[in-house]
Amino acid sequence: MENAISRYKESVTHMLESAFSTQEECLEKAARMLADCLRSGGMIYTFGTGHACLLAQEIFYRAGGPAAVCPILDEKLMLHVSASASSDWERRSGIGRELLDRYPVRAGDILILISNSGRNTVPLEMALYAREKGMATVCLTSLSHSRSVTPRNPEGKRLYEVCDLVLDNMGIKGDAVVETKSGRYVSPTSTVIGAALLQAICARAEEIASNSGQTPDYFISSNVDGGDEYNRDLIHTYRSRVPFL
Repeated sequence: MENAISRYKESVTHMLESAFSTQEECLEKAARMLADCLRSGGMIYTFGTGHACLLAQEIFYRAGGPAAVCPILDEKLMLHVSASASSDWERRSGIGRELLDRYPVRAGDILILISNSGRNTVPLEMALYAREKGMATVCLTSLSHSRSVTPRNPEGKRLYEVCDLVLDNMGIKGDAVVETKSGRYVSPTSTVIGAALLQAICARAEEIASNSGQTPDYFISSNVDGGDEYNRDLIHTYRSRVPFL
């Protein structure tokens, strides 16, 4: 019997299939960007506001994930201090540049920016500033949502319009996909699709780098035998560049 569970599953399954089947070239390009960055000793920075911050942390210090990942975090743009206030902060000018200046970013590093709507000031501002610093930028967004709204920033642009590479999470406007009897829509998809895309390009990046003879640093689970010892060396190596380690 069909219900909200099955409708959500069907939506997510369809979006996953669409995201991977229609973006093979973009996913490959993103993976090669990551592989080149890792092989050259660069860093992968990630950033998102609100719930997008969850995806900014998805590939950070993760079992099976690259060690050279640093999320750009600020409490006022996250959910655990004041979720409602974060919606206001992400629309303010000056924050994106100030945040990026807190980190030792270099030309050749990569910045992955996650924003479902792509309309707000802080991610847009950070993307433009990253370009000034010689960083490559990857945007993870909902093109359907972003194209349907006007920019909410002084530059008059949406995030996908200023980044080097765009990955589409295939989400609909408003993100939630399950229509209930009340007429409302519930259950968003941006996190589950976004996480799958990020993990896929990290897997392919490792494969590309390893096939070239340069095995990049990836964490293993600390909950398998020998995991603590293996990861301890990586933490020591990257702690000076990743303050959250």
